[in-house]
Amino acid sequence: MLSEFKDFILKGNVLDLAVAVIIGAAFATITTSLTEDVIMPLVSAIAGTPDFSNMFILLGAVPDGVNATDYAALKAAGVPMLGWGQFLTVVINFVILAFIIFMIVRYANKVMKKAEEADAGPSEIDLLTEIRDELKKS
Repeated sequence: MLSEFKDFILKGNVLDLAVAVIIGAAFATITTSLTEDVIMPLVSAIAGTPDFSNMFILLGAVPDGVNATDYAALKAAGVPMLGWGQFLTVVINFVILAFIIFMIVRYANKVMKKAEEADAGPSEIDLLTEIRDELKKS
């Protein structure tokens, strides 16, 4: 059983999956930074608000002593609200990450297709042309 587990772990698919998870986590931090530090400040500047992720709609009463304009404080106090700015930030982050993954998979498929074509060797037409040329020489 231990050797079967070892064989399973050492299979290419499992190692590929582990690498993909690690790279995916790295991409997630990059895209989060891109979204929060580059894209959303631009969107906030266009919309006229300094911090877009703090945009929300209150759905309930604000307890005494809690700042009614502080999203984090309201959330910590358990005030019901729609945090649409934060949700929009997360959606944009997801779209960026999905696009990056799409581009990587697209590029990898092109590279793999070229490698398969190179490994396939000459086509039948190339072989027949070569035979014809050899026969003409004789």
